[in-house]
Amino acid sequence: MTQTLDQPQTGAAPTILGRADWLTMMDRVGEDAGYFEPLGAKHWAFFVDESPTLVVTFETLENIRARSGQMPHGHEIAAAKGWSHLCVISDGNTWYRDARVYGYFDRLVDDAFFEDFDRVIFMGADAQAYGAAAFSVVAPGCTVLAINPRATMAPDVAGWDKRDRSARRRDFTSRYGYAPDMVEGAGQVIVIHDPEAAMDAMHAALFRGAHITHLHAPRLDGRVDWALSHMQIYSALVDQALDGSLSRASWGRLWRARRNFGPYLRMMLSRAEAAGRVAHEKAICRSVTQRLQAPRFRKRLADILAAEAVAEADAALLADAARV
Repeated sequence: MTQTLDQPQTGAAPTILGRADWLTMMDRVGEDAGYFEPLGAKHWAFFVDESPTLVVTFETLENIRARSGQMPHGHEIAAAKGWSHLCVISDGNTWYRDARVYGYFDRLVDDAFFEDFDRVIFMGADAQAYGAAAFSVVAPGCTVLAINPRATMAPDVAGWDKRDRSARRRDFTSRYGYAPDMVEGAGQVIVIHDPEAAMDAMHAALFRGAHITHLHAPRLDGRVDWALSHMQIYSALVDQALDGSLSRASWGRLWRARRNFGPYLRMMLSRAEAAGRVAHEKAICRSVTQRLQAPRFRKRLADILAAEAVAEADAALLADAARV
């Protein structure tokens, strides 16, 4: 059966808990499965102990509360596999530059916390990928999965990054500061970014080393984490990262999911149209309509074919007139 492109979701929108109710819910879940504790005024640590595989994520309160179920993304990934999960949550884009966060990870190291796990992966996206990379130093040999990671926001190193200028006031030079240095003791580091997003590409280029694998996710306008979630390939991505099988070849196979991803396909069509590449537009529309129910692409293909038919007819008339 032909798949529908971006089929709309049905059902009522989920109820979003108020902040106080959300904190109460997380307290209750943490008490049952592990813990949920504040780390100062702007951060929390949420831990669920299930198995010798540990997923460590860095997420924001805003993003978590916007999710269906209002649980961390890492919790969803780990729960589906029966894995343990540690999530460091920030209230806003703090970049996790807080002495209480440093102290929390110091305590985990003193308690040999990470030695209880056979496999550990630190992961995050954008500013949260900075956190994942920076604090991965506490678990030597771990895997790091960093989506659009930022190396630092220190102006003397990344002054070319004009986003989130307020971050420049934070101290990125003290402990757990420069993320590319902090991943030196990791096992495999996977950096996924959109090479067409210039500032993301510049940050990614600062992560160098034989143990670092760079994977490209182009033509997403930098929205890589959002796209991976909607393409539903995160679980397979984490599986392969943890078992060491994630490579450029296996990423290429996962990345083929973009061929059914509406925003990517529409962006490709818009680019071809803007560039006046009608033959490319036609090829895109034919490919999509053969695989998916995509009215926009079907209509555009019909318009192109109709225009070609008119042009051919006009050319034929001109040829006949020239022969008279």
